[in-house]
Amino acid sequence: SNSRLLEKAIQRSFLVSADMAHALHPNYMDKHEENHQPKLHGGLVIKHNANQRYATNAVTAFIFREIAERHHLPIQDFVVRNDMGCGSTIGPILASGVGIRTVDIGAPQLSMHSIREMCAVDDIKHSYEHFKAYFEEFTELDSKVKVDC
Repeated sequence: SNSRLLEKAIQRSFLVSADMAHALHPNYMDKHEENHQPKLHGGLVIKHNANQRYATNAVTAFIFREIAERHHLPIQDFVVRNDMGCGSTIGPILASGVGIRTVDIGAPQLSMHSIREMCAVDDIKHSYEHFKAYFEEFTELDSKVKVDC
C-alpha cells in the first residue's frame, strides 16, 4: 500500500540539516563549552543540544562522523552550554514532525548574524567533500549500522 511505501521511505531516509555553526570567537571564548569550541579551518561542525534545539542524536552523529573519518576530513562538535540560550534549525521540526533521522551540521562561522560574519574557504571545501562522500556512501554505511537490535 502507499502508506507502507511512505513508512519504508521514511525509515530509509536521513536528513542533513545544513546550516552554519558558531565558531569560537576570540573575544567571547567563555560562551563555548571548554571541550567543544569549533574553530575556523577545522571542518564541518556536528551540532548538539540537550534541549533538542538541534536534532542530532548519537546515531546520526556517528554516521556523519564515520563518513568524515573514512575520507580523512576534519570534523568538530558544538555543544551548547547549559546556561546559554541557543537558536534552532529546521532539523528538529522535520525530525519530530516527519520522523526522519536527522543530523544538524554547519560550517564554522565567526560573528554569525553580524555585518562582518565570515568563514574559512577551506571549511567550504571540506563541506563540499563531506557532502559528496555522504551521498556516495550513505546507503552502504547505513545498511551496516544496527541500533536497538
